[in-house]
Amino acid sequence: MRYERLYVRTGIQLGALTCIIFLLVFVLDNRFRVLPDAIHNALPTHTPGLVITDITLATCSSLNILGSCKLDAQKWHRVEKDLYLKKGWLNHAYIHIERKRESELVETDRVILDVKVGRLDPTTSEKGQGTEKWESRSGGIWLRRTSKRHASDSVKAITAVDVLFGADAVEARPGWEILDQPILLSNPGDNQEARLTVRRGPPVPIERPTPRVRKDGRFKIMQVADLHLSTGLGLCRDAEPAEHSGGKCDADVRTLEFLGSVLDGEKPDLIVLSGDQVNGETAPDAQSAVFKFAEMFIKRSIPFATIFGNHDDEGSLGRQALMQLTQNLPFSLSLPGPSSVEGVGNYYVDVLARGTSAHSALTLYLLDTHGYSPDERQFRGYDWLKKSQIDWFRSTAQTLKHSPAHTGYKHIHMDMAFIHIPLPEYREEANIVQGSGTFAEPPTAPGFNSEFKQALVDEGVLAVSCGHDHVNDYCALTRNSQSKPELWMCYAGGAGFGGYGGYKEVIEGGYHRRVRVFEFDMDEARIRTWKRLEYGEREKKIDEIVIVESGKVVAF
Repeated sequence: MRYERLYVRTGIQLGALTCIIFLLVFVLDNRFRVLPDAIHNALPTHTPGLVITDITLATCSSLNILGSCKLDAQKWHRVEKDLYLKKGWLNHAYIHIERKRESELVETDRVILDVKVGRLDPTTSEKGQGTEKWESRSGGIWLRRTSKRHASDSVKAITAVDVLFGADAVEARPGWEILDQPILLSNPGDNQEARLTVRRGPPVPIERPTPRVRKDGRFKIMQVADLHLSTGLGLCRDAEPAEHSGGKCDADVRTLEFLGSVLDGEKPDLIVLSGDQVNGETAPDAQSAVFKFAEMFIKRSIPFATIFGNHDDEGSLGRQALMQLTQNLPFSLSLPGPSSVEGVGNYYVDVLARGTSAHSALTLYLLDTHGYSPDERQFRGYDWLKKSQIDWFRSTAQTLKHSPAHTGYKHIHMDMAFIHIPLPEYREEANIVQGSGTFAEPPTAPGFNSEFKQALVDEGVLAVSCGHDHVNDYCALTRNSQSKPELWMCYAGGAGFGGYGGYKEVIEGGYHRRVRVFEFDMDEARIRTWKRLEYGEREKKIDEIVIVESGKVVAF
């Protein structure tokens, strides 16, 4: 009995000592961070890596040769976006952030937990702020910071800062939040609103989606061509009817409203953006334009794949940077493709069979048709698919056909391709199928024919679809030497109001923006296609035709 009481007393003493030691270590670590980083990194609410400790705005003028918009690089990291988008004539402004690794934080450092923009102290101008202390910075920026030792472990800690532009700017990255109010700049003029956007906590891992045939055996692709989105609201070109909405037309607003309505109506399984998503000339911040279309698909959980046109890289970002930005977004299937192949965005997407099958039922090939002709003297106009791309396509197609993922599929496997600039064969009027759509403008195909059409036929691709020529939306059918159908070549028609339309002399009432839909019935190995309009017969499937039956190209 005596020993039992001794055991109990000893246990209580050890428990009390453990609690005291734990409390002491907690207090010391909270103030001096005595625990090693390995332990901190294991904590569930921990944000490893960098945290933001300060944000400031640096302004300068071209008239002041001694002034600088670049602060001490030892302390500050500059977000490389001029808030005036280099259109301020004399004025320039840049956001700078101070960031530190958590292991480098000292007692005097203060971690940012919240950021707001406005003219008044959030404590007095917003409800629910209590007695929180906010610190003022230039540009109407307000920071709520704390020196508490474990603040950097909080999911509230600001870990990244960026700038987007335009009254219609949106965030497409998970974990990021765009602030409601634009940064307050002196003499903003007609420049697009600059908006802070912040990330809390660590980067959210992005998983590449796996497209799969639906339970009913069908798979629907919506091809969206030539969105021509800008930084900001954008200016409408050739909007029809001109009196729509009282004659007021913001290009990107109307384009995205149309896109949203047709997405909700058609409910596609995959979006293919076939180039000129960004109108480079009016996109001094291409990132803001990219996020506007991507956000439409991400919030609807629809996978999307992109290729580029001749205008995408005429803004602030080149092809490589645009692809890196796009492929790292949720639901993106976009890839740069092999570095040994000319162009950016030569890749394929396998659509798996229904259920849990690992076998491919449908393969989509996407290729970069580049921009303008590298030899204007001999071949005026636009560039063409290069030998390295065609060799890659042939080799990839052969490899996939003999892979277990393809040979294991027990139904008819189908293949399709998407490009931006049409092939030279689109020009041949004998190929154009009446009733499939409108031939309104001469196809601006390359002057040099690199014979990609024949490669498509040789490898069994059933159809190819392009964009580029906005007011063409017809399909053409090529035939072999025995006059049998061999390949469908379709146009999507332009979807965006930031690109040209018009052609009233050819199209009664002028051109209305549109998208093209391809529906694959894998049970019947059938492909149907139709278009949806932005104005007019919006509920009707326009020019619906069957282009493939039992896995074979057919005339209708």
